[in-house]
Amino acid sequence: MSPQTLLQDQWLIWARRLQALAQSGLAYTKNPFEIERYNAVREIAFEILAAGSELALDEVRDLFSGEEGYATPKVDVRGVVFRPDLSSGRDSILLVRELRDGLWTLPGGWADVNDSPAEATVREVYEESGYQTRAVKLLACYDRSKHGHPPYGFHIYKLFFQCQLLGGEASGSIETADAGFFREDEIPALSLPRVTPEQIARFFAHRRHPEWPTDFD
Repeated sequence: MSPQTLLQDQWLIWARRLQALAQSGLAYTKNPFEIERYNAVREIAFEILAAGSELALDEVRDLFSGEEGYATPKVDVRGVVFRPDLSSGRDSILLVRELRDGLWTLPGGWADVNDSPAEATVREVYEESGYQTRAVKLLACYDRSKHGHPPYGFHIYKLFFQCQLLGGEASGSIETADAGFFREDEIPALSLPRVTPEQIARFFAHRRHPEWPTDFD
C-alpha cells in the first residue's frame, strides 16, 4: 500500500480516535491542565476533519458540540421493506427520496433513546414513507466505515432490519420528498452517505435466501 493510499484510508480514523480520546478524557478529568490539553487535542481532531471534508471548521465544531461523556459509536437504523411487483412477479424494495440531496435511500435515521432498534426502525419507516411495518429480521449490522460510504466525522453502526409491510400509503415527511417501490433492475440514484448499491443488492439476495444468517462486521 502506498503512503498516499494509507493516508486516504487512515486520516478519518486518526481524527476520530483523537476526538474520542479527548471527549472521553474531558468526561472524567477534573485537572485544569488536563482539561486544557484535551481541549487542544480535540481542536486538532476538528482541524483534521475539516481539512479532509467539505465542512468548515466551525461546522465541525457544531457537529460535535453536543457530544459529551465517554465516546461511543452512533447507531443508524434502516428498514428493508419488500413487496411483490404484480406486473413482473418480482419483488420491489421501498426507497424514500431525501430532501437534503434529492437522492434515494432506505427509510431510516438515528435510533432514539428509549426505542429498541426494531421499534426505532418501524417508526422511521412510517415517518419517512407513510407505510406501517413490523420488523421481522436483522439482516445486517455494519460498521459504516467498512462499506464504501463517504467519510463522516462520527463512527457509526448501521442496522438493517427486514420489515413486513402491513399497510399505509406513500407520503413524504420533513426529511423526505417521496416514497416508492423499485425493482432490483430499476434502482434510482442512491444517497451514498445512507445506503450503497452493494447493500441494496445484498438485501435482494437475502430476500431470495431467507435462510441466510445476519451479516455483521
